[in-house]
Amino acid sequence: MTPRMPLRAFRFVLLLVAAFAAAAPLRAEPDPVLIDQAYKLFSSSTEERDQSITFFTARGELDAAPLFIMAMRFLPEGQEIDASLRQITGEEKSGWVEWMLWQEGRPDIEPFDGFAEVHALAHSLIDPHFQLFLGYDKKHEIRIEEIVWGGISKDGIPALTKPKLLDADKAAYLNDEDLVFGIAINGDARAYPLRILDWHEMLNDTIGGVDLSLAYCTLCGSGILFETKIDDFDEPLIFGSSGFLYRSNKLMYDTATNSLWNQFTGRPVVGQLTGSGIELKTRPVVITSWGDWRRDNPDTKVADIETGYPRNYAPGAAYAPYFDSPDLMFPTIVDESELKQKDYVFALRSAGTEKAWPLQLFEGGAVINDRAGAVELVLVGDAATRTVRAYRSDGIAFEKGASLTELTADGASWQVTEAELVAADGRTLTRLPGHIAYWFAWNGYFGDEGELGGR
Repeated sequence: MTPRMPLRAFRFVLLLVAAFAAAAPLRAEPDPVLIDQAYKLFSSSTEERDQSITFFTARGELDAAPLFIMAMRFLPEGQEIDASLRQITGEEKSGWVEWMLWQEGRPDIEPFDGFAEVHALAHSLIDPHFQLFLGYDKKHEIRIEEIVWGGISKDGIPALTKPKLLDADKAAYLNDEDLVFGIAINGDARAYPLRILDWHEMLNDTIGGVDLSLAYCTLCGSGILFETKIDDFDEPLIFGSSGFLYRSNKLMYDTATNSLWNQFTGRPVVGQLTGSGIELKTRPVVITSWGDWRRDNPDTKVADIETGYPRNYAPGAAYAPYFDSPDLMFPTIVDESELKQKDYVFALRSAGTEKAWPLQLFEGGAVINDRAGAVELVLVGDAATRTVRAYRSDGIAFEKGASLTELTADGASWQVTEAELVAADGRTLTRLPGHIAYWFAWNGYFGDEGELGGR
């Protein structure tokens, strides 16, 4: 994904805008003058764009700031729009990134009535399929002005749905140190290499009889496993990548209703399902090395590198520069008072409270006894492979055994498995769902209500 539109794409957008403006009559709501002037801002005519900038600048209302911020990313009149924004806001900002951060910090400023329609128009001219997600009539619980184009079309990052699987000994393309998402449900163990999912970001599959989507936001560093069979739908939901972002977090969509969903929370935030109270249930998933996963799950299946898509699935081919950089690709406000924005954390989910632990606590392999709200738990992890699993502990204080596959407590040995901790005497303790993520993403969505462990 890229925050800037290529010049060729920009010219194409202007031609489409001109065609739309000639063919589409203006709606009579809410203010045809504002809508007309806003459309002119995206005209192929330099004169009309200048007229629009002059109109909204002279009008001097803050409600035009979202329009200017959206437009300055695509239009050549960046300096003029910068100056207009400074004039109507009184702020000394410059460039799209600074203005987006300013806008995020000013939830009191609402765009003029009809902005959602203009926002939808501007983006549907990049990809007509974007009309499925945006529009004046779409319910929403996030700010429309903060929904930004991620640089791709709808399904430009294609979901991987029910990929072909190989036996572990047939996956010659994998190295032991390659990282995989490991999932095991009802005895069905699967591995999905990150080097493949970096190019797809959405996995739809059925594992152990459970319909699931692994929503992988590369920008957030988070792969979250959701159950997709929900009430009121006969079939499980299938998810794809919409091409849009919200605060540097991907907005996925379901193919049944074309509602946009927050990848991090598992909630629909724009469209038909918004306000429905639906929140996808999370399941445990782990990132670990292929060598460790195959050792602990010898009967595992693994995704075939022959996906049907022409991609370079070499390790790091998709996002290595981003993963290696301390910077974000898209702007969002980040609290770095405790951790750096791209420090990894392990986020516990579905425990009645939101809590995260810095991955650095697991350097060298570690066992941490803690609690989240009323839930007493133990975490077992190794920062070297971004591997953390969480289990209920029922107040038992665990220690590391001979390896991270074995724990000890009160002289008794417990085996670490994907589903539970298993004592030699048959006692079991259930695994809790959680996942790895960059600090900025967890803190941005759960920082106000959550807790940071290890302090």
